[in-house]
Amino acid sequence: MKKYRNLKSRKSKAHSYRFTVGRVLQVVVAFVFLVFTARFLYIGISKTINGQNLSERTKQLYKRNQVIKAVRGTIYDRNGLAIAEESRLYTIYAILDKSSINYKNKPEYVINKSKTAEKLAQVLPISANKIYKFLTPKRKAFQVQFGTAGSGLTIKQKKKIEAMKLPGIKFIATPSRLYPNGNFASHIVGLTRVEYDKKNNDDTLVGTMGIEAYFNNTLTGIDGYRISSVDASNYQMPNSNQIYKPVKNGNNLYLTLDSQLQSYLEKHMSNVQNIYDPTSLTAVVEDMKTGKILAASQRPTFNPQTKKGLTKSYRNILVQDTYEPGSVFKVLSFAAVVNSGNYNPNEYYRSGSVNIGGSTIHDWLTSGWGTIPFSQAFERSSNTGFVKLEQKMGSKTWKKYLRKFHIGEKTGITLPGEQPGFISFNTPMDQAVTAFGQGVNVNVMQMMQAYSSLANNGQMLKPQLVNKITDSNGKTIKGYEIQRVGSPVYDKKTRETVVTNMRKVLNKQSGTGSAYRMGKADIAVKTGTAQMANPKGGGYLKGDNNYIFSVVGIYPASKPRYCIYLTIKQPHLGETTAEKILASIFKPMMSRIIAMSKNDNTATTTIVPNFKDMTYSQALAKAKQVGLALVKIGESGRVTDQGIKKGEKLELGDRIFVYTSGKVKCPDMHGWSINDLHEFTNLTDVKFNIRGTGTVASQDVAKGTEIKAGNKIKVKLKE
Repeated sequence: MKKYRNLKSRKSKAHSYRFTVGRVLQVVVAFVFLVFTARFLYIGISKTINGQNLSERTKQLYKRNQVIKAVRGTIYDRNGLAIAEESRLYTIYAILDKSSINYKNKPEYVINKSKTAEKLAQVLPISANKIYKFLTPKRKAFQVQFGTAGSGLTIKQKKKIEAMKLPGIKFIATPSRLYPNGNFASHIVGLTRVEYDKKNNDDTLVGTMGIEAYFNNTLTGIDGYRISSVDASNYQMPNSNQIYKPVKNGNNLYLTLDSQLQSYLEKHMSNVQNIYDPTSLTAVVEDMKTGKILAASQRPTFNPQTKKGLTKSYRNILVQDTYEPGSVFKVLSFAAVVNSGNYNPNEYYRSGSVNIGGSTIHDWLTSGWGTIPFSQAFERSSNTGFVKLEQKMGSKTWKKYLRKFHIGEKTGITLPGEQPGFISFNTPMDQAVTAFGQGVNVNVMQMMQAYSSLANNGQMLKPQLVNKITDSNGKTIKGYEIQRVGSPVYDKKTRETVVTNMRKVLNKQSGTGSAYRMGKADIAVKTGTAQMANPKGGGYLKGDNNYIFSVVGIYPASKPRYCIYLTIKQPHLGETTAEKILASIFKPMMSRIIAMSKNDNTATTTIVPNFKDMTYSQALAKAKQVGLALVKIGESGRVTDQGIKKGEKLELGDRIFVYTSGKVKCPDMHGWSINDLHEFTNLTDVKFNIRGTGTVASQDVAKGTEIKAGNKIKVKLKE
């Protein structure tokens, strides 16, 4: 009986415990339910979790922010043939992780590794066995690449692989630049590299050399973007808002280079480089009437597409290196002597050598040619004769002409890293040797700028490489503008005398340039041989090869327009001569120029547009398009008049005056021609008292002074 009562008691207690636990569980469940209900109500009403808006998070989940990459502008030659253009290279990779499933529940990983390896081997430069090893790594990997064999793929290779429809095979696109011509004015056109753009979180192309670097901002576009809402299948949702910013592609550059002429030059320069292995070799062909560089190159060079040769030729010798030009500099000193009135062709001097302050200067033929007239000094390239001519001219006059030729100053050509060079002019010896191109350091483009004066009666033109700039739609933003450098260095009569003597250099009996004769071709030349300074100390290097040999030639001599300038440093001469080596480039290039000139319709003039009723900024933009230099008369407002009527023809780079409202202030008239002064008078009724001939050298009314109709300004002109 007692046992029964104990059992009944235990059952009663167990029941009580279960009841208590059940109640507690009910309370806990009810409490949790209330908490969750309260939380859901809170979320439903406030739509926030931890301060984050769920509606916005949901929108972000189905929002796509797409960056639209801008295309880098294309670089063309003067005829519209592409020299450098936007491209894409691709890197292939394979996804191995089997968790990669797309929204259609299809695998996004490599299924059949053997088959994939065999297929890829048909396109990639690697065997199927090696590809299979990449696809079967020893350690677990989400994805793998295929080394150098799987990078740098072209769009053609990418499309071939995509056509195979191999699961798990993907591509990464990398911006690239295509240089289809290989070794082609490589240091002029330049190079790009891929850099990471933090702003857009993407790779972008940046110019690092040549035109690509100098005009990097012009060529680089501005990325666009599109923000849109999509569904689970990544399709745009109907009636959803879309934010769109259009892409602005980079502007295009049309260079002055002629592709056919450039390719021809590259071929002949490579032949010389391969045979004679010079330390350096440069060549430039220019239209001296406009300053346009038609072809230019150097050796050593590199292939911008493959980068072959880049490590040995990173410097642009044409502008970044300076050198003593030697006797080709006598074109400049002879022009100075003649123009300053210190040249008497019938006066005689003793050739061979001359003593300056205890030091002796020799002719290249140390014994000389006896007593000869100064009329033979240029054609024989007599250093002695030019020292004596420099002495006649005087150091002050000679230095003035060196300044007028802008020696020791940058040309401002659109290439990075240009060096200005320098002139040693402290002692009588320094001054004497500059007359034949020693003791003066120049770059190649400085010489081209100086030679341009031969086609323009003493007026130098800046050498230029860009013919025009257009936007991505082909609209011209900036046209070509001839840029005059300073005022004319000499007059027409001096130019004729200089060219006559350059013709005589071709004379077989007395000239130094007979190797460049081309039958009856109307050409004129000047040769040069410059000693090389000893890098270890004073003086010059010795030996037949330790020179910079050069030649400058113009065509047609009767009316100069085209110029070829070649230099070669330390060639291995062997059994030949430097003149014959340079002639192997000079003659075929000059023949091509002569043939080209017969069909060259390149315009040096432009038609004056109608500027009336334009704002000044609109008129300025229009003037740049057509290649004119605009000069504003007045303060503000729209153009009410222009100095030259619409439809008239002007030379590229000429000034044209436009009149706006407001006060008229005296401009800086330095370098203005008589025609410029007349144009200014017609618009303002301001009178001029003109003395001298040539261009304006001084004015008696300061720049910025207010002037009115009827005022008189005294100006002095100089040749």
